[in-house]
Amino acid sequence: MTQYLATLPAFLTWFPISALLLAAFGALYLRVTPWHELRLIRAGNAAAAASFAGALLGYALVLASVLAHAVSRGDLLVWGLIGLVVQVLAFFVARLLLGADLTRRMEEGQVASGLFLGVISFAAGMLNAATMIV
Repeated sequence: MTQYLATLPAFLTWFPISALLLAAFGALYLRVTPWHELRLIRAGNAAAAASFAGALLGYALVLASVLAHAVSRGDLLVWGLIGLVVQVLAFFVARLLLGADLTRRMEEGQVASGLFLGVISFAAGMLNAATMIV
């Protein structure tokens, strides 16, 4: 039991940094999307939920990979921020692929658009995570 408790101080620093990075990504993603994701999700919009869930899961994969390979908290911050930028860029690429009327379709709750956007974010996160070997 004491060997497990010996790692508690590391957990108490690494986890909050990761949680803050995930929250920062979520906040940035909400600002980048031209629709009001949380309002739409609260209203039962499955397209917005799929999109946002895919983005959060994709970035969480990035953080998990960084945590598995980082040797310092600095590594976590630097690679976490690099991953954040890649994930936001993935949104813009997906937006280009889905066309100019994406905002309207998301607000109407067209699940296909939200699901595709979420899968693009998740796939980008998987590739991003796999290539981040610190």
